[in-house]
Amino acid sequence: MIDTRKLKELVRLMVENDLSELDLRDQEEKVTIRRGPQGAPVMQYAPAAPAPGHAPAPAAAPSDNGDAGDHDPDLAAIESPMVGTFYSKPSPDADAFASVGDSVSAGKVVCIVEAMKVFNEIKSEVSGTIEKMLVKDGDAVEFGQKMFLVRPS
Repeated sequence: MIDTRKLKELVRLMVENDLSELDLRDQEEKVTIRRGPQGAPVMQYAPAAPAPGHAPAPAAAPSDNGDAGDHDPDLAAIESPMVGTFYSKPSPDADAFASVGDSVSAGKVVCIVEAMKVFNEIKSEVSGTIEKMLVKDGDAVEFGQKMFLVRPS
């Protein structure tokens, strides 16, 4: 995994130089950092492709921290695009971005995921009603982890 000090330095350089995307690769890993519409960096990390003749390491399945009811095929999941800490509201004394029973539209901010001291707004990709919230404030989330289940409208 990439050294967090290096990552912080890359984000700092990206902001200082007003870069919208940074893509670094070597034999062991690949890091892509993109700044979203509000200028907040969003990171993607992946191990580099294995050398010819070497089998890739098995991938860990993302945890969805849910129960068996989370597999309803009629519900769409809003997943975390990164590893970080989940927050349902912009500050401790503010209202939640979205709660169970709320209607959301595509593009509406539903939560924040904090990664490396950068607070990233996570937007819904579907319109509908939030049926389940699968994580709580302060929970650690993984890349691809389901955070909300939405009944599309």
